Amino acid sequence: QVQLVESGGGLVQAGDSLRLGCVASGRTFSIYAMGWFRQAPGKERAFVAAINWSGANTYYADSVKGRFTISRDNAKNTVYLQMNSLKPEDAAVYYCASNNVPYGTASYFLSAYGYWGQGTQVTVSS
Repeated sequence: QVQLVESGGGLVQAGDSLRLGCVASGRTFSIYAMGWFRQAPGKERAFVAAINWSGANTYYADSVKGRFTISRDNAKNTVYLQMNSLKPEDAAVYYCASNNVPYGTASYFLSAYGYWGQGTQVTVSS
């Protein structure tokens, strides 16, 4: 059974940084693209960042480009999201997700991901 467990969320002030982590278990982590999504109250879940299986390719939503960095450590079965210069509009529950297809490309489509974590709350005060 595939499990994804996020950590690292919290309450920060605008301009601060946070690093989220997501540990995967239950299948071979290193051959699947991973993604981060977020959902604010009253809004749909939205793409934040994705990374392909090897880590060679990354993609970002325009709203976070230049501030957030996605990375992975395949030896630790972990994907990270480094978030810098946080803004109040970044506040949301952040979810990591694992792609459905081995060696698939990183994707911004929710439907490309078959496994999701439980989410970690990020709150940014102004």
